[in-house]
Amino acid sequence: MKNLSMKTFSGLFLAGTIFAALFAPISASAQQSKPWETIAIPPLHEFKPQQPKRIQLKNGIVIFLQEDHELPFVSGSVLIPGGARDEDAGKTGLVDLYGQTWRTSGTEKMSGDAMDDLLEAKAAHIETGGGIDSTSLSWDSLKGDGDQVFALALDLLLHPKFNAEKLQLAQQQAATGIVRRNDDEGEIASRESAKLVYGPKTPYTRQPELATIGAITLSDLQGWHDRTIGGKLIIGISGDFDSAAMETKLRAAFEGLPPAKAMPARHDTFKPVTESVYFIDKEDVNQSNVQIVGLGTDRHNPDVPTLSVMNDILGGGFSSRLFQKVRTELGLAYAVGGGYGFSYDHPATFRAVVITQSSTTVKATKAALEQIAGLNTTPFTEEELKRAKDDILNSFLFRYDTRDKVLAERERLEFYGYPADYLETYEAAVKKVTVADLTAAAKKYIHPDQLAVLVVGNGPEIKPGLDELKLGPVHPVDITIPQPGAPAGKPGAAEREQ
Repeated sequence: MKNLSMKTFSGLFLAGTIFAALFAPISASAQQSKPWETIAIPPLHEFKPQQPKRIQLKNGIVIFLQEDHELPFVSGSVLIPGGARDEDAGKTGLVDLYGQTWRTSGTEKMSGDAMDDLLEAKAAHIETGGGIDSTSLSWDSLKGDGDQVFALALDLLLHPKFNAEKLQLAQQQAATGIVRRNDDEGEIASRESAKLVYGPKTPYTRQPELATIGAITLSDLQGWHDRTIGGKLIIGISGDFDSAAMETKLRAAFEGLPPAKAMPARHDTFKPVTESVYFIDKEDVNQSNVQIVGLGTDRHNPDVPTLSVMNDILGGGFSSRLFQKVRTELGLAYAVGGGYGFSYDHPATFRAVVITQSSTTVKATKAALEQIAGLNTTPFTEEELKRAKDDILNSFLFRYDTRDKVLAERERLEFYGYPADYLETYEAAVKKVTVADLTAAAKKYIHPDQLAVLVVGNGPEIKPGLDELKLGPVHPVDITIPQPGAPAGKPGAAEREQ
């Protein structure tokens, strides 16, 4: 209110007075009337996603075609196995630099700058990128420009020419990100809490440093490309095209490539987290970002549908237990939520996030921990079950309400080796979850003694101190950014204990 002018404040006060006057005469019986509850809500329509046509070439490459003639556009993507978790630790950041430099460098026939000009004139795009387990190339254009843009994308896919100036630019931008990575407390909290779950030096939490990105050369980029382009490519095309003609074009482009090589099997192992508390002091903020984390599971787990319902009840929205208790009833958090995570091919994290004032850090954290532990002591209700199912099933339909979205998910399922009908069976399994299933899942997966608490906040303003959480000694975490050539600094507590 302190930033409002007196005139604005008077207007708001007058509006509030009028509002109160209008509604003051309403009788108690009228206030208790809930006409919206009489509105008939039709049942959800049956979930039957429009599955794309799947084609597997003799060399192992898989193609998906999803016709959609609503608009005169064509888009495509190529998903390539191999990502940041597969790069050498001494050159962490390679895949990010590769993903950027690949596109900006261009090919022998056309530089990246010339490609920018041509695509801009046609309102088309070609993009490249890198992720934790894959790299990708994508494109889109008007139907009339489809052949030309596809030819450019194919040339970039098969014949990139990495440019030293573009690599240097990418390194400069990456360096800027590194030196500023401790600016935002939310980014710090998410990054450092993941290290408590997976370990600070695992492929899932390694972070680029100035020294590692500076060590990356053009030959590293070309070597990565040569190493991954021979894998099992997954190609998806959607839009306004004829499937038979498109299949012929794609076969001509990809069928002559050598047989796809399988990526080496991963054998990652993760240990449960031990109950503990960690702290990162950031004195330029007046609030705390609290992350309560543990080890989650993967989507192969048959309990995932039940866990998704349990997640919604715990921290999935305004009606969740965390929100209702910590924010609505106690007024201790600006934002609160979370749940038991599940990734496609490795365990995700259990994560509950609480953003609260510095002075209420301990109280808010205790309240959140009580709600998590309460999954094993406070019985689930049929009302909670119904609401959670409705939330999931409604959102599920909207997540896959277009053919493009279905195609993208189908590519992911293929990439990770899931059956084609995974979406339908998942939805059906959510519908069958019972209160008894929730109770059993909570007992099986919710272990408060296997959760760590990380707080990023203003130390002097956190009163009472974090020792009041009664989770053992408070471990400080060092987030100092190493400088190239400098002697290694003293490791943080999280690193020493892993």
